[in-house]
Amino acid sequence: MSKKAPAAAASLLRLVVPAGKATPSPPIGPALGQRGVKSMDFCKQFNDRTKNVDAGTPLPVIITVKGDRTFTFVTKSPPTSFFLKRAAGIEKGATNIGKDHPFVGKVNLKQVYEIAKIKQADDGMGHLSLKGICAGVIGSAKSMGIEVVA
Repeated sequence: MSKKAPAAAASLLRLVVPAGKATPSPPIGPALGQRGVKSMDFCKQFNDRTKNVDAGTPLPVIITVKGDRTFTFVTKSPPTSFFLKRAAGIEKGATNIGKDHPFVGKVNLKQVYEIAKIKQADDGMGHLSLKGICAGVIGSAKSMGIEVVA
């Protein structure tokens, strides 16, 4: 009697992929290829699922690759820094915070509240209050050199 080989363990892969612009080039192709998954299959499914999101919006995605080389993936909301840069109208955060220029942009509390409402829908944020999420968004803004005004 032959024994069954144990099934390979599922592996998790975390990437940040622009919405609607997934291609099998690096970093997606090599990361999935190492695990025996066809990157083109993922790209087609991801682009189809994110066609309603603004093209180019960075979306964190968690890909679960199973032992039989099938996969599932979950997309999350864009990073807080993306929303803050867009709300402040800047390309990137400050390089030397508090030294040369104290702030590179401004956001108001209403914008912080809107960002917090979007982030609240993420899986890991369900147990936090909206006030706590707002405090986190304000902390992110300060670390990026963005001033929060009333």
